[in-house]
Amino acid sequence: MKKFYLLIAVMTLALTASAQENRKFSPEQFEADLEAFITKEAALTQQESAKFFPLLREMHEKQRVLFGRIHQAGKITPADEAAAAASIKECDQLNVELKEIERKYHQKMMKEVPAVKVFHAIKAENRFHRRMMKGWMKNGKPKGPKGQPKDRRR
Repeated sequence: MKKFYLLIAVMTLALTASAQENRKFSPEQFEADLEAFITKEAALTQQESAKFFPLLREMHEKQRVLFGRIHQAGKITPADEAAAAASIKECDQLNVELKEIERKYHQKMMKEVPAVKVFHAIKAENRFHRRMMKGWMKNGKPKGPKGQPKDRRR
């Protein structure tokens, strides 16, 4: 009987450990899923994908740097009006730079892939991100202040 309970305990621990491993975020898997989704939704051929995705990855790398700077700027609490105004101007400028990068890369993409497919790829990327966020919200239960679930009625 003790062996039976020991076996059940070991199996429970193994299942718990494997379930936790599956919940970890994998940037490589996210990127692969994104590319597969865009390829399907925008009907990209292999040749078009080979031209499109390196540009998309390059654009995301440049944007990631600016997202980090925006995040850092948002963490700072200004002490006075001048500091607050400077912080707002900095964030506005960073957002303009983000859009400028996006515009520049969209132009490059349209030189390599038909504009209609670039349009569908942009829309597909937005849909993919929204769906992923909805999945994280369902599964991860985003937390509000002090670790409490957010009140969705507001």
